[in-house]
This record gives sequence, C-alpha cells and structure tokens, in this order.
Amino acid sequence: MLVVAYIGFGNSVCRYHLPYVERRKDTVKVKYIYRREVDRIGDEERETWYPDITFTTDIDQVMNDPEVNLIVVNTPDQFHVSYTMQALDHGKNVLCEKPFAMSAKEASEVFAYAKEKGLIAMANQNRRYDADMRTVRKVIESGVLGEILEVESHYDYYRPSIADHVGFGILYGLAVHPIDQIIGQFGKPKKVVYDCRSFDHPGESDDYYDIDFFYDRMKAIVKTSYYVKLDYPRFIVHGRKGSFLMPALGHQSAQKAKPGPVEISFEPLPEDKWGTLSYIDENGQDITKKVPTEIQDYGLIYDNLYDVIFNGGEKVVKDEEVIEVLSIIEEATKAAKEAK
Repeated sequence: MLVVAYIGFGNSVCRYHLPYVERRKDTVKVKYIYRREVDRIGDEERETWYPDITFTTDIDQVMNDPEVNLIVVNTPDQFHVSYTMQALDHGKNVLCEKPFAMSAKEASEVFAYAKEKGLIAMANQNRRYDADMRTVRKVIESGVLGEILEVESHYDYYRPSIADHVGFGILYGLAVHPIDQIIGQFGKPKKVVYDCRSFDHPGESDDYYDIDFFYDRMKAIVKTSYYVKLDYPRFIVHGRKGSFLMPALGHQSAQKAKPGPVEISFEPLPEDKWGTLSYIDENGQDITKKVPTEIQDYGLIYDNLYDVIFNGGEKVVKDEEVIEVLSIIEEATKAAKEAK
C-alpha cells in the first residue's frame, strides 16, 4: 500500500489530490499532512474535515516514519527541490507538484540522486488526466483522424485585470500543463518557436504565449491569452482524414455549499460538453458526430506510482519529459523577458 504524507495543505492538496485518493483506499493511505506552524494560524478548522489524517508541524515526524513510502510535495514552487531532496535523503519516494524544479539542470540532478538512492521521484503532471485531454488522446489513438497534422491547445481567458499584474510566473504555473500534454503525447519536438510576451508589460511579464512545436510533418501549438472574450475550443485537432474540436471544461470539482472537503463528480458530462468529430470513414462516407467526454481522474497518477513502486512499472511522467518541458519553459521565459 502507498502510505502518503503531504508536505503542504493548499488548494492543490484539497482539490486535486485528496478527493481522488479517497476513492483508492485499497491502495493508498494518507497518514500525514505536514504544515508549517505559521501556515496553520487561523486555518485550523480545515484540518477537522479530515479526522483520519494526522496533521503535524514536525517535519521529522513525517520523514522518519518507516511506514511512509511516498512524500507528496505541494509547497510553493521555490521549495519543491529542497523538500524533494530531503525526502530522498530519508529514503522516501516522491511525487512533486509542477513545476518539478525551476530549471532543467535542477531536475536532472534530482532524478540522478533518486536513481542513485534506488527511489522514485516523479512530477505530478496531473492534467494529462483532464477530461478533455483524455478525450483528445482517445480520439487520436483511435486512428480515425489518420495521420495527425496539427494540434492546437488553448488556455484562454478574458481577464483584463491581468494588466494590473507585473512579473513572471505564468509560464511556470500555467504553460507547464499544456506543454507537458504535448510532450507526453508526441515526444520531443524537432524545433520549438516562441512568441512569449505581455500586451501590457512587455519584457516584464509572461501573460501571453504562443509556442509552436514542430515534428516531422505535424505541428502543435500551445497558446494562452487573457484577452479572449468568446469561448474557444480547448483543443483543435486536424488529421488527414478529419478534425476534432474539444470544448474547454476546466477542472471538474465543486466546493460544498457548507464548509467541508471538496467533492468531485465522476458522473458523465452532458452532451454540450462533448467533443465534435468529423471525418471520412473507410467507405468514403462523411461522418460528423459527438464524442462523449472521458471522466477526469487525477488519481490515475497514484495508480501508476503504485505500479512503479511495487511492480517495477514504468513512470507515466518520464524524467526526460520533465527535463524537456522545463527546458522549453526556460527558453520561453527568456523570450518573454526579451520581448518589447
């Protein structure tokens, strides 16, 4: 059984980990959540929502417990590497939130140390298991579109208040997800072209990006703008035999009306949240139909870790993919800083 200790108790743990782990009691047990004392002040009530979990401000209690075999790091980005290394020093496997590190070099060093220790360190690129991404993957891998020629991935918003924000971090905090989805699906590109900047604060922010990935014949585009007023598809996929449009869904989670743990719906989504597929079949017929949306399940990361740790399985988020994603983000950030 995976016996888990979380480092941190923020939004990520409550929304994107605990509700999914709750459904895996046969394979996952959450024993601890470590919090710094300063983070608990005025926020103790939330701890009572999880009576079966031990909350502690003693990091040594967590690290030295021989039952714990997986540390999940959910701290602010700048602490990811230090807590990951501390866990490895104590003989613990690690699942670390994105970004896994702040540079490809740092990530390489962590993976090398984990290998030296005979332990697993993996990035929690959980949005590979978004409902929309799972649906796109299913359509692509079905072969119905034929050879894939172009993929567009959009995280677009209409938030003019972005003009009040000066500083970098959107590439590391947001772009890391769609970039990982492309690298995880298609591998390392032959060439990457960057258009990363800010409409409001050129050279000082990274709130607009259009990153193009070139493969043999295929091109993938990852794009975010905070000035898109009309709904735009989350994914657009074109192949030699047809096209697929996937609407934007966001995270499928909802807070209870009263205080308490986040609840996740695993019910099928209505048809207006399905994708639209149009293609020419093997008989030359022109087919257009709706494709039911897959169910979002971030707990699949834990299923993979269980297989890796106990059965010698292969990590779903591979070391070289994490390093490639971080290399791309580093170059994208450089481009945003140079943009005028």
